[in-house]
Amino acid sequence: MDKVTAIFKSLFPPAKEKFSFVRMLPLLLFLVLFLGSMYALDHWQIMVFGRPWMFLLSIFMVWFWWMSLNGWSGLAPTRRTVSLLVRLTIVGLFIILLAEPRAVRISDVLSVMFVIDMSDSVADSESEKAIAYAADIARDPEKPQEDESGLIVFGGNSAVEMPPNVTFPYEGAINSLVDRGATNIEEALSLAGAMLPEGNQGRVVLISDGIETEGNLNRVVDELISRGIMVDILPIEYTYDSEVWLERLDLPHSVKIGESYEASIVLSSITAGSGKLNLYENGEKIAEQQVEFEAGKNRFVIPIQLRNPGYYEYTAELETEEGIDNLSENNRMVNYLYIQGEGSVLLVTDPNGDAKDWADLQRAISESKRQVKTMSAYEFPRDSLSLMPYDAIFFVNVGANEFDVTQQQAMHDAVKNLGVGFAMLGGENSYGPGGYHRTVIEDALPVTMDVSNKKVLPKGALAIILHTCEFPQGNTWGKRIAKQAIKVLSRQDEAGILVYGPKGEEWLFDLTPTSEYEMMAQKINSAQIGDMPSFATTMELGLKSLSASDASAKHMIVISDGDPQPPTPQLIKKYQDSQISISTIAIFPHGGQEISTMRRISEATGGRYYYPDDPNMLPSIFIKEAQTLQRTMIQNETVVPESGFPSPILKGITSIPPLEGYVLTSIKDDAESALQVINEGEQGVDVDPILATWQYGLGKSAAFTSDLSLQWGVNWVNWEQYQAFVQQFVTHISKVHKETSLSMWTYKEGNTGTIVVEDASPNQDFLTVQAQVNGPQNRSETVDLKQVGPRRYEANLPLWGEGRYSVVSAGVSGNRNEQAVGAIINPYDTEYMEFQSKTTILRRIAERTQGKELSSTPAAKEVFDRRESRESSQPIFDWFLIALACLVPLDVALRRIQIDWYLLSSWFSWGGKKTESTATMGTLLDRKQQLKGSFESQRESQRAQQLANSARKTSTGTMDLKQKAKSAAAETRKTQERQAEAKQAEEKRKTDSNRMTSKLLEIKRRREEDKEKGN
Repeated sequence: MDKVTAIFKSLFPPAKEKFSFVRMLPLLLFLVLFLGSMYALDHWQIMVFGRPWMFLLSIFMVWFWWMSLNGWSGLAPTRRTVSLLVRLTIVGLFIILLAEPRAVRISDVLSVMFVIDMSDSVADSESEKAIAYAADIARDPEKPQEDESGLIVFGGNSAVEMPPNVTFPYEGAINSLVDRGATNIEEALSLAGAMLPEGNQGRVVLISDGIETEGNLNRVVDELISRGIMVDILPIEYTYDSEVWLERLDLPHSVKIGESYEASIVLSSITAGSGKLNLYENGEKIAEQQVEFEAGKNRFVIPIQLRNPGYYEYTAELETEEGIDNLSENNRMVNYLYIQGEGSVLLVTDPNGDAKDWADLQRAISESKRQVKTMSAYEFPRDSLSLMPYDAIFFVNVGANEFDVTQQQAMHDAVKNLGVGFAMLGGENSYGPGGYHRTVIEDALPVTMDVSNKKVLPKGALAIILHTCEFPQGNTWGKRIAKQAIKVLSRQDEAGILVYGPKGEEWLFDLTPTSEYEMMAQKINSAQIGDMPSFATTMELGLKSLSASDASAKHMIVISDGDPQPPTPQLIKKYQDSQISISTIAIFPHGGQEISTMRRISEATGGRYYYPDDPNMLPSIFIKEAQTLQRTMIQNETVVPESGFPSPILKGITSIPPLEGYVLTSIKDDAESALQVINEGEQGVDVDPILATWQYGLGKSAAFTSDLSLQWGVNWVNWEQYQAFVQQFVTHISKVHKETSLSMWTYKEGNTGTIVVEDASPNQDFLTVQAQVNGPQNRSETVDLKQVGPRRYEANLPLWGEGRYSVVSAGVSGNRNEQAVGAIINPYDTEYMEFQSKTTILRRIAERTQGKELSSTPAAKEVFDRRESRESSQPIFDWFLIALACLVPLDVALRRIQIDWYLLSSWFSWGGKKTESTATMGTLLDRKQQLKGSFESQRESQRAQQLANSARKTSTGTMDLKQKAKSAAAETRKTQERQAEAKQAEEKRKTDSNRMTSKLLEIKRRREEDKEKGN
């Protein structure tokens, strides 16, 4: 209990002085000022607090005040008061931080995002009118100057054409590229909400026909309501009174070679009419028929005959009379038949390649009793279904720039979803040097083109100058091909992009390792590319960074119309001296002078000049230029491959001949390296794959990083086991043909695909049937098929866009596990099945968000009205933390540091004559003796008083009272004597002190006289 009492007294010491209002005044004044100012800041919306109840902690300030008065600070009154105020301020700052302060910003600026529907259900003329409507309003003189406007275009996806700004720099063409085959209003509104600044009042102007094929509007509308964002609408209204479309193309489920069958075509129309129906087989017209049709559904039959096994794609097209059809896109329907025959091998070659690259391989495959076919990259199919007749496909020294993205995706899907074998052979146009880095082809291969883990590999540096491209979607094309060029580079290579942006000539991002591709892509997507006045500044910036780079290969690409001022000869000379090549691409130049400028730059620096007449050629050009830096991955040296993981490809192979070169790659984690080259050097061991394989989805793929021709594989071509190696190579990766009792067919009706699987097994098992569907946008779905009849299973699948859907169904029952492969082809999206706008949806959005329907006449006052000041806040912890950092040392200084003001005044008294104080020492000694004598007298008095008190007490001991009285009297006399002696000593000390003072004064006087004599 005593300990608790002691702790309580230490925390709350008793008052040393009498309590008064004056002593409490500093605390009261501080509390009034502190709490009053916080209330005023909150009331006037200068500052708000997330947890205002934290100000109740101000009650603890009373304790700090009490301790200041009754603690053991030992400070003078004024200094104690100042210290108290500083400490209360520190406590107040802590309370403010706990209350989560936020600075309030009130803005009257209104930011408007125009959101325009560019889908195919909206006519091009209507889209152009909508954009012009937005531009007229944004540029209307009646628009408040501080207000902002931006533009978003959308279809199946959305893109920001212009972020919110006080200006509206629309130049007559939309640069953003969107999927026009679908409509996703949800994504467009969500993006518009994200683009509106949080500190401004926001508004969205939605211009659309209201047809939504994807997304869910309820969620995004609720989000806009919560943020107080109104959605004004301008409906695009239309109704088609006449329209004709093809709904289905039915083909027989089972066929035999040489027999005749029928293709059944379902045609629908709003009104009666006539037209011509054409049927194409693998792109060639095989039948045409004049047809008369009624309103509603009509069925027409065209005979077909199959002559050989293989893949047959049938396309039905309708040509109508003028005036009865509005949308030509829905006049086409596609379906296919696949008759399995003897599998063949496809060799895909470079259109400009040398036949020597594949002649020996083709001969070896033919001698192994397999059908082999060669095809240039230009002829390669654009869908995976067309590749089903092939057991294996080889890419023979053909670069990625010879394919478009769709063709590469078809090859990828054929391996993964259809089980087709795939192999890439080495050469100067394959793997990394061929531009396959970061492509879907690389995904399918057992090796990666990222060789950054190699011990010694020269790196390259690429700078790209993007000048505004003055053709439709020009800047979008420029951004896309710049990203594709960067993707080709290895991770250790560097890339940078120069543009003419809002701040003039600048780096969009300086030379950066391409391992940071995601960051680069984001900056490219958001770049604002302007019309560059001169090449000089950007080329100077590029030269500075390229020269400073430690890359061994340095290259620049310039894409422009050629109208900027050309660089000076001195600048071109610097590029030549630095061995930096420049390739130029002239896009829609204005005249001969611009063409000459671009050509001279490239010729002078050892680069290449391009003048494409079609923007579609740009991606392949950029990829080809980026490949310039990848030549370091080619190893032109003689190596003898060593065996690695055991593989059936090398069965019976006793010795491996040397190779004269190969391409550097890195083996993937799950792949098997059957042949490899081991390089030992000072920096460690590198293992380079020569032959690697793995399972990818349903198919197998292989990488042979050298070639099988007379260039690097000359010793292999003349090898007695060459033919055996090729045969086993092809056999290992080829598609496996398994006997199956399952048959599958599919058909499309409207926006729904139907999958039907029949089981012809002699065992009448009940199957669990699932189908894996891979479709557009790299999207996959798994669907369960339900039994709808004896040994028949069926499922319906909502289609999510135009394109081809590969379907792999699997039936499982006990030990049975069989598969069937098929596809659904959707030739047009549901956009082309809508013949009337749905403005009701738009009006519902406007009603829920308290927006309104705008008039078709552009008027800024109609859009930039209904404004309210927008309040926003942001945390301001930093300022209070800085104040704390300053006050804490001040608090310590006030309590612990004694300032000699006389000394300070002597430091800064420059004008007056300094006076020496000779009495200081004597005064201090005098004061010391006084205190010492006083303390001794007090101690003697206290001791005598204690003895006297003890003498007065009645004692029961043996000591006699008289004796005690005598002792007390004697002690009192001794005390008096000591006091007398102390008094005499004090008088003597004063005398001595006076003598000392007199001596010091005499010394001072003599010094002053000496100085006067000296002067």
